Amino acid sequence: MLNQALQFLLQNLVNLFLIALLLRFYMQWVRVPFHNPFAQFVIKLTDFAVRPLRRVIPGLFGVDMGTLLLALVLEFILLLALYGLDGYPFLVAGSKVLPAFLLLAVVRLASLGIYTLIGLVLVMAVLSMVNPLSPLMPVFAALAAPLLRPFRRLIPPIANFDLSPLAFLLVCQLIIMLPLAWLEGVARSMM
Repeated sequence: MLNQALQFLLQNLVNLFLIALLLRFYMQWVRVPFHNPFAQFVIKLTDFAVRPLRRVIPGLFGVDMGTLLLALVLEFILLLALYGLDGYPFLVAGSKVLPAFLLLAVVRLASLGIYTLIGLVLVMAVLSMVNPLSPLMPVFAALAAPLLRPFRRLIPPIANFDLSPLAFLLVCQLIIMLPLAWLEGVARSMM
């Protein structure tokens, strides 16, 4: 019982920090203005870990590789810790299972990233209906715009109702259900 509580706490705390890292990565990638409370919160929350890494790991084509690498390493360590707490026989399996854990970490980080993007689009859609003049609306609109732009080209508004968030959510769910679930199965079969 205590073991399950520890796993629950560890997974949720690390996942919250991973979401903040992924948001920071995405905000830098789409060049969202950082002069708003939401962006400042994400920066302050992750700065202690990202700033030293950015001195060592350079960006690549405008992409913050330090933040992304930190997120991947944290997910990898989290997986090892969760499986260790669950009694996985690391001593018997040896180092040959590390590539499987690395692949599983990549898949889980990609899934978390997609769920984070889904959350951004949902918040933007709800804010646009409930309180479009909210001070957070510009940042969420800027974050969701690159994601929804391809769908808005294909799907015109119907009676001033934008269906592009719905199409985006469906595509994201298909990505999680098909290629990511298949890759997760491959990683688990390698263990």
